[in-house]
This record gives sequence, structure tokens and C-alpha cells, in this order.
Amino acid sequence: MSAFDELDLRNRHAIPLAAVPVEPVERFRETVVGAVRGGWRLVTMFGMPEGGDDTRLIAILAHDARGALGATSAVVRDRYPALTPDCPQAHVFERELAEQCAVCPDGHPWLKPLRRHLPDHRAPCRTDVVLDPDAYPFFRIDGEEVHEVAVGPVHAGIIEPGHFRLQAHGENVLFLEIMLGFQHRGIERLLETADPVRAVLVAESIAGDTVIGHVGAYCGAIEALARSRKTPRAQTIRGLALELERLANHIGDLGAIAGDVAYQPAAAFFGRMRGECLNALMTLSGNRYGRGLIRPGGVAFDVPAAMAAELRAKLERLRDELSPVATLMFESGSVQGRLEGVGVVPRAQCLALGFVGPVARSCDVARDVRHDHPYGIFRFAHIPVATAWAGDVHARALVRWLEVRRSLEFVIEQLAELPRGEPRVPCGALRPEELVVAMQEGWRGEIAHVVITDDRGGIRRHKVTDPSLHNWTAVALALPGNQISDFPLCNKSFNLSYAGHDL
Repeated sequence: MSAFDELDLRNRHAIPLAAVPVEPVERFRETVVGAVRGGWRLVTMFGMPEGGDDTRLIAILAHDARGALGATSAVVRDRYPALTPDCPQAHVFERELAEQCAVCPDGHPWLKPLRRHLPDHRAPCRTDVVLDPDAYPFFRIDGEEVHEVAVGPVHAGIIEPGHFRLQAHGENVLFLEIMLGFQHRGIERLLETADPVRAVLVAESIAGDTVIGHVGAYCGAIEALARSRKTPRAQTIRGLALELERLANHIGDLGAIAGDVAYQPAAAFFGRMRGECLNALMTLSGNRYGRGLIRPGGVAFDVPAAMAAELRAKLERLRDELSPVATLMFESGSVQGRLEGVGVVPRAQCLALGFVGPVARSCDVARDVRHDHPYGIFRFAHIPVATAWAGDVHARALVRWLEVRRSLEFVIEQLAELPRGEPRVPCGALRPEELVVAMQEGWRGEIAHVVITDDRGGIRRHKVTDPSLHNWTAVALALPGNQISDFPLCNKSFNLSYAGHDL
């Protein structure tokens, strides 16, 4: 039995912080590593000041088959034995811990800067590593016929900054290393110090294309700490907004993938249809990305019957228009030839490294918070989990298309049966010295907000984990063995967030 099996820690269910066990660091390591080997996975791991020079390491784990969450912790000073050699899922969290808390994970095999690589800074626990772009310790393959190709951080398109360093032999990619951090804004510290009115605006800005996903998780955590119970109507409207956000981004990604293989008919049609979903979000909230809709206690705007009927009619037309375009794309031999077998992520690596969202589901890993750890409307109205098995670009595109179809059916059905109730209820003061984990299935995958309150009910620690933090490693694993020219297509098939990773 794990040290956290007796905890009543569930999605959006606050527990006393004192209930989280504090173990000796060696035992903490054994607990986490043993749990992951036993079928759990690491949702997040972070540090929190514990007085003096001590840091409390907190690990949150999930057992998807059981719908359970677990937590354990340890207090360390300046170093501890790294989990990564025995638990690869921890690799990115331990790099983050080294930067945020100056705690060194001894034995970490890839202890490089995660975000802070500005000139004149040094890694807190590695005095030999200067965090300077000109001195960043890129992995390098030596050989007379091996060359490097650098992409970014300034890109040709209107996208966020990120640097990609490819080691190649001719056109064949041997290795890809990704350096991010150019979008770091100190989001977690802002959420911990801002007043509630401003904090919800910060939550909406974590990743610009995942407004509903992040603000929904943020509000879920705040409501759990305040014991605020939303009405079924508010829960349903939130579910509608989340699925509209998923529809807009998945349809947009299908169009972008079609564009990257020069299949312009599907790119044009999908691009126009993405706008229909954004317009539906604007109808709900007055903003094409859903800003201003979700607030603690429910939603800021109701959905009158006339609006629901109008949205339903538009989405039914969209459903009829989407199917022929998807058939046109997926049954085209030239498109299949460009997507199949490109950018493969093996299922074994997906499980070992804890990938989430469509990346995991395209590797035949049926991992979906709406199904495994249901919340809100998803406790009562279930959306089947869409999976594929190949783990390539085609599989990731196919999973998106399956999710588009199922999300459309869900939204159309819920618009016809909106329950009664107030759109928003009061949300009072937060309970002191409690911990809550709020997970939400954003369109990229699992979003997790962990909030811990102090003895006065203020925010002591707010940890945000965007699905991109889990999944950027998958991009680096998928490209070797492909051509350099496959990089834009492969990267787009993941479409991860730079800002969500960098916070």
C-alpha cells in the first residue's frame, strides 16, 4: 500500500494540508518510484518554502484506472537523490525544481536549464553551467558528415518563440533538442500574489488558445477551497465552452496539418470552420476565445433559450459540412502518404514519460481526465475516449477528427437540454491550510492546478501544469529518423504551447 492510499484526495476535492504525509526523502523517492511502477503516474511535482532554507517537495500522482489521486511530500535542504533515473516522468519537474527552488536533484541525467537561460545567470545548483544562450550546453553529435540546423527562436510565421537544434546527416535527423523559456512571465507568482479579480484574468492568460481550459481549472480549485457548489446549469455551460474551445483548436489543427502537406482544399475549408466555433464562443461570452465567461461560482453570462437554439442550428450545419471535408482529407492517397509513419511516438515511451492528451491517445493510451477523473457536467454526460494506435502524425490527426465529431454531438445534445438554475452562485472565503488538485481535460490534454492555502486562507502556493510541459519531450523523441523537411509537419501535429510550458 502506498503512503497516500488512505487520503481522500480526488479531483477538485480539498483536503487538509496536514493530511499529506511528510516522509524522509529516501522514503519519498521510494514511494513515488514504486507508485509509478505500480500503475500510477506523476501529475506534477513542485517545491514550496518550508521555513528557513528548507523546501517541501510535493508530488501529486494519479491512478487513472481507479480514478484516484495521491500526494506525498518530503522536506529537503539543498539537494536530494534524483527520481529521474528510476522514474523518467520526473525529469522535467526536477529541472524546474532546480531553477525555482535551488534544490539539486543529484544524479539527474539531463540537468539543463528549463526556462531561465538569460545572460549572467547561473543554474542555482550547478555553478559550472552558465544560463546563457551562447553557452547553453546543447547535445552534439560529432562527425565530418553531421551538421546542425537551428530553427528559431524567431520564426517566419506568427507563432511563439522557441529554439530547435537539429543534428542531421544529410536530410536525416539524428537528434532534436528543444530550448524554451522565452515566454516566461512568472505566472505562478502572479497567481499567488494578485487579488482575486486580477488572478482570474491571469489564469485566462496562461495560454492564449486555452482560456477555458485554464480558467476552468483555476476556478475549480478556488471553488473547492471555498466549498462553493455550482448549479447544474453553470456546470453545463462550462462544459459547452470547453468543448467549443476543443472544437476550434482541433479543427484549426486539421487545417494546418493539411496546409503543411500542401493539401489546400482541406486547409481552406477547415480554416473557415474553425471560425464558426470561435464565433460560437463569442456568442456565449462576447470574446472569440471565451474570456470573461468563467468566474468562481459559475459563469458570468447565461444562455437564453433563443441563443441556445441559434447555436444548436449553427453547429448542426457545421457537423454536416465537416464530414465531407474530413473524408476528402483522410481518404486522399497523397495525404495518407505524407502523414503515415511520420513522427512516431512509441506507446512504451508514452507510458514511461507520462504523455497526456491527444499525444497519449494516439499511442493507444486511453488517458482523458473527463473519463478518468470526471468533474462538472462530465460526471453525468460522458464523451467516449477517442484513440488510435500508430502514434504518428496520421494517428494524431485522426484522434483530433474523432474528438471533433464526439464533441460536436455533446454540445448539440447539451444545448437542447440545458438544466435550470442560476448561472452563478456566491464564492466565499477560502479554507485555511488546505490542498486541492483541480484537473481539467483541455484540448491539448490534462491541465492541473494545485492550490495550497496558508493559515489565514490566503494562497500560499499555486502550481500550474500545462499539458505542454509533459509533451514537449514527445516532439524531441518523434523527429529522429525523419527528414528535416518533416519538422514543420511533425511539430504542428503536436501543436504544443510555448507560453503554457514557460509560464
